Amino acid sequence: MPLQHWPERLWIVRHGESSGNVARDAAHAAGHTHIETGAARDVDVPLSPLGRQQARALGRWFGAMPPAGRPQVVLSSPYLRACETATLIREAGGVHLHPADIVADERLREKEFGILDRLTRIGIERLHPDQAELRRTLGKFYHRPPGGESWCDVILRLRSLLDSIALHHGGARVLIVAHQVVVLCLRYLIENMSEREILAIDAQADVANCGVTDYAFDPAHGRSGGLVLRAYNFVAPLEEGGAPVTAEPDAPAGAR
Repeated sequence: MPLQHWPERLWIVRHGESSGNVARDAAHAAGHTHIETGAARDVDVPLSPLGRQQARALGRWFGAMPPAGRPQVVLSSPYLRACETATLIREAGGVHLHPADIVADERLREKEFGILDRLTRIGIERLHPDQAELRRTLGKFYHRPPGGESWCDVILRLRSLLDSIALHHGGARVLIVAHQVVVLCLRYLIENMSEREILAIDAQADVANCGVTDYAFDPAHGRSGGLVLRAYNFVAPLEEGGAPVTAEPDAPAGAR
């Protein structure tokens, strides 16, 4: 029998609502060009009070699983809002790991927006009309703003991440806590999608804060087994835990 490289179970979770999500909505409502998060860097934007509530609700949901079904490995984006989400899931009983065993992996970081960072759609159109037009021409999959990344750039680093998971965590139950674009790009890779297919999923709805994408290993899937999608954007854990569901993107649609 070939060695199983995929995890036995893989959950991919978007971080809870952040103060940046709240600031983005306020900036758009006011017609501002910039999103004022109160943090010097996007990496330092924390969870909102609601985001902390969502993370705890998700942790209780994981904690209600039988011990043999809970995550054994937790990988997180190094961004504060993702690390806080992973920590609160652990503190709520979702995983029984030492805090030092929650690994921050920079390959899971948010898509970098370069000169478009923390600009609203109005701000992009007004301050960088050339980039707005270039993105319309190329599409978000290939458009790379100066100093930033395209979706393809994110996918390249996630290919490396999946190789590391295969090397170190084959057969394990793995929880990933990251960002909206990362969730979508991992779906693209795991399910061997085309650009058109993943962008169609993206166009349907934003990934919910603390929404769960759930895969299980199936030995009959493909030549040597593979991951099969069980649920996408699953928010029942929040609803059961009494936490309101939110789905604000981290950046304006013109920059994602």
